[in-house]
Amino acid sequence: MNNVTIYHNPACGTSRNTLALIRNCGTEPAIIYYLETPPSRDELVKLIADMGITVRGLLRKNVEPYEQQGLSDDIFTDEQLIGFMLRYPILINRPIVVTAIGTRLCRPSEVVLEILPSAQ
Repeated sequence: MNNVTIYHNPACGTSRNTLALIRNCGTEPAIIYYLETPPSRDELVKLIADMGITVRGLLRKNVEPYEQQGLSDDIFTDEQLIGFMLRYPILINRPIVVTAIGTRLCRPSEVVLEILPSAQ
């Protein structure tokens, strides 16, 4: 059984490409439109831990809330940054893909190939 989940934004080309790579392997993933249905605090913390990245490493920098909230300043704790991502889901970089093999921020899209259960 192939359990693949993608935290997806259909307006993002990288996210669309990643979804296409998953489907090209013969897998139809569970799609979470994270802007409409953001992860809970616990889910977000788990995703970050499973990816092995920093909280700041998941922040999108080229969106309005990043500048408006002054997030480029290194004055915020991880908990505060997570709070900003929960309040403004657009700050969560994407796509995030979860499989039995691992969890990755798939930038570039080809990173997803490392964790897909079936080859292209």
